[in-house]
Amino acid sequence: MRNSHYFLRSCFAFFFVLGLSQADQSIISHLQPQPLESFNLSLVQNVGSCYYTVAISTSCSSPRYTRDQISISFGDAYGNQIYTPRLDDPSTGTFERCSSDTFQISGPCAYQICYVYLYRSGRDGWKPDTVQISGYYSRTVTFTYNTFIPRDVWYGFNLCQNTSSALQQRTPKWFMYVILAVLASFIF
Repeated sequence: MRNSHYFLRSCFAFFFVLGLSQADQSIISHLQPQPLESFNLSLVQNVGSCYYTVAISTSCSSPRYTRDQISISFGDAYGNQIYTPRLDDPSTGTFERCSSDTFQISGPCAYQICYVYLYRSGRDGWKPDTVQISGYYSRTVTFTYNTFIPRDVWYGFNLCQNTSSALQQRTPKWFMYVILAVLASFIF
């Protein structure tokens, strides 16, 4: 009798954890860029020992060109933040409609990049399609915007709270749920 209860509780725990992991995946896949309430530039470290490749594609529904100032900030879950105050250069055709621009940016060494924010200052408007970031310690990550960046607002994604990678937490969330479920099955 005790073994059958243990088996049922274990099955319940397994399906409960499986459901949680599926829920986390659906949340991440449906994220839209959001405005950042506050942005603290004093946290940016001025050491540049790592290089990142940032490729930004501009949507075909963006204005033909923009003279707006475009800034970027991205980083990892450990507080390593990379900031570039100005990516744009209107004289070279940066961020023209249906184009892709690639930048080499130096900054502090970060692990897996899990957030990116863009800032636009000006009157022309600009609609990026995707922002792709890769670095030595970070696998390539792509953030899909496909929306106009509001004026004078940091706008983007923060997936640091939604990830279960070892870089965000030493132990993945789903594993902790399994441990808790097994412990609960012994108690009840």
